[in-house]
Amino acid sequence: MVSYKELGLVNTREMFAKAINGGYAIPAFNFNNMEQLQAIIQAAAETKSPVILQVSKGARNYANQTLLRYMAQGAVEYAKELGWEKPQIVLHLDHGDSFETCKSCVDFGFSSVMIDGSHLPYDENVALTKKVVEYAHQFDVTVEGELGVLAGVEDEVSAEHHTYTRPEEVVDFVTKTGCDSLAISIGTSHGAYKFKPEQCTKDPKTGRLVPPPLAFDVLDGVMKELPGFPIVLHGSSSVPQEEVETINANGGQLEAAIGIPEDQLRKAAKSAVCKINIDSDSRLAMTAAVRKVLNEKKAEFDPRKYLGPARDSMKKLYIHKIINVLGSNGKA
Repeated sequence: MVSYKELGLVNTREMFAKAINGGYAIPAFNFNNMEQLQAIIQAAAETKSPVILQVSKGARNYANQTLLRYMAQGAVEYAKELGWEKPQIVLHLDHGDSFETCKSCVDFGFSSVMIDGSHLPYDENVALTKKVVEYAHQFDVTVEGELGVLAGVEDEVSAEHHTYTRPEEVVDFVTKTGCDSLAISIGTSHGAYKFKPEQCTKDPKTGRLVPPPLAFDVLDGVMKELPGFPIVLHGSSSVPQEEVETINANGGQLEAAIGIPEDQLRKAAKSAVCKINIDSDSRLAMTAAVRKVLNEKKAEFDPRKYLGPARDSMKKLYIHKIINVLGSNGKA
């Protein structure tokens, strides 16, 4: 058993309370490797933003749970080296799919876990979430639950259609489970293909697809039922078209990739939404940089020469999100 406190990490409780009162959202950036982690910590340290390091079950299998623990501890020490005296860093399990997975993460030093029972019948979701909460809270680890289903594909999480969260269920769910935050469905979705072309309109000036608006009426309904309770948005990448175009110009084939407009995320961040998950955007930034280098320098084989620019590109993206979308800069 390893306590996250020994690693220098924090949980989300105080972080979320400050975000709700301050009208901003905490960035939750997924990572799988060293370059992503370096970029996240550099961006958070430079902007003095609290940050959530997210690890999916797939990423945990990819990176190895023991290495992840030491990477998280190293991230805290690295942040201090960069001049961030008291780093506010969370290590969070994204989309835990079983009690056993969540328990393992708690035991290995995660400071926050998500149990995603949204695909289960309501009563089973409640029972599973409550079981995780009861275990995690023994060690002061915070727990995120989910109501509603997001469409799209991300790692091992897949759904054809989304189901909006029902505001009339949220009080009962939070009361029965004791979860610390709640992920809801208001039209965001996983992956880089969040909407089908027929769901979108076309901007006459740029010719780019414009996605449908998020269901802020659902968010308003949830906030009315649960005033001041931490709300989470998954699947909130904006899928920057300049990154998509760079990928396609250098041999990629991303057709009709489209995300959530940043103005809608800014609006959400000023409400009770205090955690916004971003994964696909950093994948796109990384892939675009790697493709560009390898296309322009075909004899290059030193990973540092293409992963270095990829890291710089992700850092630039993270700083943009922190300052211009989430508003969490200067809050740590």
